[in-house]
Amino acid sequence: QVHLVESGGGLVQAGGSLGLSCVASASVLRINAMRWYRQGPGKQREFVAGIASGGFTTYADFVKGRFIISRDNAKNTVFLQMNSLKPEDTAVYHCNALLNGEGYWGQGTQVTVSS
Repeated sequence: QVHLVESGGGLVQAGGSLGLSCVASASVLRINAMRWYRQGPGKQREFVAGIASGGFTTYADFVKGRFIISRDNAKNTVFLQMNSLKPEDTAVYHCNALLNGEGYWGQGTQVTVSS
């Protein structure tokens, strides 16, 4: 099993930045992929960004050029740096870990972007 704890959410004005963190209970090097998803009000959960164990990163089109996913292997932590935030980025952001075919989720952290 992998336990995930997200932090770093909050309230920010449009155009501002926030950084999210996700600490995993297992080494991120053992985890096949770690991803960020989000679920906005009245919307389905959607993929935001992912980083594979080899370091390859992927992004949803709507965050390309604005968000950056990275990780600190020594701290078993994955980060999501969010820049140029828009009101439509308002959502609960969840961390997801894929390990041996199983997916694990954190509780999520709220991000609210005011216009």
